[in-house]
Amino acid sequence: MPTPTHLIAFALVALGLVLTPGPNMIYLISRSITQGRAAGLASLGGVALGFLIYMLAAAFGITALLFAVPYAYDALRLAGAAYLLWLAWQALKPGGRSPFEVKILPVDSAKKLFAMGLITNLLNPKVAMLYLALLPQFIDVQAGSVLGQSLVLGATQIAISLSVNAAIAIMAGTIAAFLRARPTWGLVQRWLMGTVLAGLAARMAMEGGR
Repeated sequence: MPTPTHLIAFALVALGLVLTPGPNMIYLISRSITQGRAAGLASLGGVALGFLIYMLAAAFGITALLFAVPYAYDALRLAGAAYLLWLAWQALKPGGRSPFEVKILPVDSAKKLFAMGLITNLLNPKVAMLYLALLPQFIDVQAGSVLGQSLVLGATQIAISLSVNAAIAIMAGTIAAFLRARPTWGLVQRWLMGTVLAGLAARMAMEGGR
């Protein structure tokens, strides 16, 4: 099991990332607004399967890597910091896009919605970097099984991501209307999230290796 401190810290990072606009959020919101809540939730089912595939692949891969390569942790730590800085820039750069700027999508069957959600998630670099570069930061090889810690952390991320995305899919229309009427709120969210991600990146980059 991860230590309580690592588990809480990872949960906060996972929450910050799921609230940062990315392909999954944009797709789910657009699908929910153009085809309804049920379509958004069907798409979310595919996203959930994508998370599970990534989690299992990363858990077994990270376990082998950290024990086989002496400086693997430092490499992953710096890669994770660089990725968080990139996310921060995407949030803070002039003209940054809101995920509630809807793309008009065709009406599709539940089966296709599930498949598209899966494909969107598997091709999402944000998810790949989350598991390959960020998850290892919260694993303590002295605290027990690396594989067990990886699975617990991954399951925590999936639970947080699905809960937040389900809420967003259900409330997408209401949130979009709110932000259209109050554009300042979207700007505040972008700057808040960008600042938090930049701070996390700096902390990770300066943290000493284990």
